[in-house]
Amino acid sequence: MKIETRSIEWVPREERHGKPSDLFSIWFGGNMHITTLVTGALCVVSGLNLFWSVVAILLGNLIGAVFMALHSAQGPILGIPQMIQSRAQFGIIGAIVPLIIVIFMYLGFFSTSSLLAAQTINGAFSIPITASILIINLVVFIVTLYGHDLIQRMQKVLSWVFLAVYIFVTFVVFNTAVPAGSWNPGNFNLAVFLLAVSITATWQIAYAPYVADYSRYLPEDTSEKATFWYTYAGSVCASVWMMILGSFLVAANSKFLDASGPNLAKLFGAFAIGIYIIIILGQISINSFNLYGAFMSTTTTVEPFLKMKVTPAVRGVFIACIVAIASVIEILGQGSFISLFKSFILFICYFLIPWTAINLIDFYLLRDGKYSVKDMFDLDGKYGRVNWITMVAYVIAVLVEIPFVNTTFYVGPLCNALGGADISWVLGLVIPCFLYYFPMKKKLRETGL
Repeated sequence: MKIETRSIEWVPREERHGKPSDLFSIWFGGNMHITTLVTGALCVVSGLNLFWSVVAILLGNLIGAVFMALHSAQGPILGIPQMIQSRAQFGIIGAIVPLIIVIFMYLGFFSTSSLLAAQTINGAFSIPITASILIINLVVFIVTLYGHDLIQRMQKVLSWVFLAVYIFVTFVVFNTAVPAGSWNPGNFNLAVFLLAVSITATWQIAYAPYVADYSRYLPEDTSEKATFWYTYAGSVCASVWMMILGSFLVAANSKFLDASGPNLAKLFGAFAIGIYIIIILGQISINSFNLYGAFMSTTTTVEPFLKMKVTPAVRGVFIACIVAIASVIEILGQGSFISLFKSFILFICYFLIPWTAINLIDFYLLRDGKYSVKDMFDLDGKYGRVNWITMVAYVIAVLVEIPFVNTTFYVGPLCNALGGADISWVLGLVIPCFLYYFPMKKKLRETGL
C-alpha cells in the first residue's frame, strides 16, 4: 500500500472509490474504544442513576450525530476535507480561527487517548508509561502516514473484532452488581440530566470538523441520504453501546475511572490479556482519526501562506511534528495535569458548535451545496480573505454560550442560576440561525456569489 498522495486538495473523479456502506465501519470502529466508554461514565459521575444516564446517552447521541452526519454528506459532493470547506463561510484567512480551535482539540484528544492506551500497556505488560506513550504514538504515526485507505481498511477489520469481543464484554459487565435504585426512573435531576445530554451530544458534534475527510473519496454521484445514514448509524450504535457500558461500570465501581483500561480488563480473569489488547487497538483506532485530522487542519492553516506541495516527505514531517508535541504533553501530563487538560479540551468543543451551525446553514439552506472549490484555494477568490458577517455571528454565538457552560474547567454564572443545567450547546446551534442566515442571504442575493 502506498502513502496517501492527497492532502487538502480536491480529489479528482478518477481517484474516487468506495461505497457509502464503508462509512458504517469507519464510524462504528472509530467509537468502540475506552475513551467513549469513559465519556458515558461521566453521566453517572455527574450524579445521574443508571436509568437516566441511559436516557441521556440515547438522547444526546441521537441529536448530536445528526449534525456530524450532515457534515459527512458534504464529502462526496465537494471532494475536499471538511475544514477547507469552511473557507467558503469564514473566508480564506478567517477560517484560521476555527482551525486553531480544532487543532487544539485534536492535540487534547490525541494526548488523553494515548495516555489511556499507555496506562493499559503498562497494566498489561509492565512497560513504563513514558515508553508506552512512545510505542503507541509510533504505531499511530505509521498508520496516519499511510493515510485514508489504510485507516479505512483497519476500521473494517477492527469493527468485526470489536463487535465480537464487546458482545462478550457486555454479557460480563451486565452481570455485575449495581447499587439498589440504579434503575429507578423516579430519581430525576433535570439540571444534571441536561448536563449529561450536553456531554454526549458534544461528543458527536466534536467529529464534525473531520467527518467529511472520510467521505470525500466517495464518487460524486453517491447518495447524500446513504452517506448520512451509514455515518449516523455507525457512530450512534457504537457510541451508545460503549457509553452505556461505561455508565454501568462506574455505577458498579466508583473507582473505575481511576484506571479505566486495567479495571475493565481485570473483570475477565484469564481473558484479561485479550481485553488489554482490544483496548489498545481501540485507542490506536481513534488516535489515527485524531492525528489525521490534526495533520489536515494544520496543513489547511499554513497553506494560504506557504502554497506548498504536500509530498510524502512533507506529510511525514508534519505528522511527526504533531506527534512530538503531543508526546511531550503526555509525558509531562502523566499526573493531574492531563485531567485538567482534557477538561480544557472539552471546553474548547463548545467553540465548535457555532461553527457547525454556520457551516450547515450555509451548505444546506443558503447555497444548496454549490461551491467553487477553486476559489477556496485563492486568497483573491470570490470567498474573500475574511467574511465579517460570519466572524460577527460566530463571536456573538460563542459569547452567548459561555455563561451557560458547565465543565470542570469552567462553570458559567447563568448555568449556576439554572442549577447546573448546561444549555450552551443548544444556544450555540440556534443563535447563528439568525445572526448568519439572514445577513448572508441578503449578501448572496446582492452579490450573486
